[in-house]
Amino acid sequence: MRILPLLVSCSALVAGCGGFAPESHANTEPAPQTEPVTVNASLRVSDDLTGLPDIAESAVQSVVNIATRKVTTLPQMPQLHDPFFRYFQAPQGQQAPQERVERSLGSGVIVAQDGVILTNNHVIQGAEEIQVTLSDGRSFDAELVGTDPKTDVAVVRLVDPPDDLRLLPLGDSDALRLGEVVLAVGNPFGVGQTVTMGIVSAKGRAEVGIVDYEDFIQTDAAINPGNSGGALVNLRGELVGINTAILSRSGGYQGVGFAIPTGMARGVMDALMADGRVDRGWLGVEIQDVDADLVAALELPEGSDGVLVAGVVDDSPAEAIGLERGDVIVSLNDHPVDSVSHLRNAVAAAGADAEVSMEVIRDGDRKTLTGALGLLEDDRAAAVTATDSADEPERAGLRLQALDEPLARRLGVEGEIDEGVVVVGVTPDSPAARAGLRAGDIIVEVNRRPVDHPKEFGEAWAEADARLLLLVRRGEGTLFVALPKP
Repeated sequence: MRILPLLVSCSALVAGCGGFAPESHANTEPAPQTEPVTVNASLRVSDDLTGLPDIAESAVQSVVNIATRKVTTLPQMPQLHDPFFRYFQAPQGQQAPQERVERSLGSGVIVAQDGVILTNNHVIQGAEEIQVTLSDGRSFDAELVGTDPKTDVAVVRLVDPPDDLRLLPLGDSDALRLGEVVLAVGNPFGVGQTVTMGIVSAKGRAEVGIVDYEDFIQTDAAINPGNSGGALVNLRGELVGINTAILSRSGGYQGVGFAIPTGMARGVMDALMADGRVDRGWLGVEIQDVDADLVAALELPEGSDGVLVAGVVDDSPAEAIGLERGDVIVSLNDHPVDSVSHLRNAVAAAGADAEVSMEVIRDGDRKTLTGALGLLEDDRAAAVTATDSADEPERAGLRLQALDEPLARRLGVEGEIDEGVVVVGVTPDSPAARAGLRAGDIIVEVNRRPVDHPKEFGEAWAEADARLLLLVRRGEGTLFVALPKP
């Protein structure tokens, strides 16, 4: 079973494209003029679904096609420097460098009159040019406002938006019910705007393995490659989700699709537009789900939900709040907590310095603890997508963070290692994954040279012809890992 992002991509080889100069699309300025769109109360549907055509017609006008373009230089093959092979090639100095033009097609949703568009990070990741086509065929250049790979949310803005944009109002994804009818709108396979219908199959899907923070709406509305960033619309004509991925054995639609709920996407969008980044809250606990065996062992009431605190990080907000190993957290800010992913998402969304109240069960007694969250220092979303060496770890399938003192303490290597980069994420089926790298690994050396910042890793990756030799600290030991370039 494969999890597939819903992006249509292609690439072509061109020679000597030296005249192409990527432009920066970064824009991290706050946009206070962007306000939530008022729900159009007239877009409702009767029980017999006779209003669906009106809802579909309105939604289609707010969903756009997004085409991206980027150029990557192919690494030179070592054998080209061999005199035997040069005999059959053009004279040295006349060989134009080969470059790959990569294009992709996805979707997006207009959510503000100034041309703000919600989409997926993987739709525009690494793009040097972004072009948006409206439902009426008009095309506009767009610039990147910000991205958050941790949730796969991105925000772009039309450079010169027209005055007649049709917006899709943001709905309440939390109010969705199982079995509720929804429409999926997007650009599957690049054929053009398409509307399909299904129901909400599940809510709160987590641990799917798509991104770090997951709270997906699952739907059986037909979605296919090219639908990434498209709209999931409820029967009020409101945006309730951003279509993101499908679960499939064949690579095509098999009835299991996932959408990021607007409750999550909106918070990320607001942060990106205000600050150009996403700062998340940090509690500082090791936690696990409470299953039936733990309920019995802890003598909790039968059917209890919550998460068990297995450890508390020294000098963390959790320690200051008063959490202890063995506590069962059952609510956060008066909202029930039923899983590790639920608590993790809620803490992250609350943000740094947020005052929280949590109810815990300790030795059979219920207690209320209060305090402030900290800042998850290793979790800042990039506001721009540069094409320099900083992007190279991502191409290798790695998300890296410099090893600082708090992180070293959390990993249990404080005083043992004073430099390195920590693997905080590995993309499935990437070069890094195939080489056996794991989250939590500490890369100490690259090609026999110490490394202490992701940028240094990126520079080494960009310079390497075929592979990198990594010295990795894993647990109590070290090992060498050969990381090949694709």
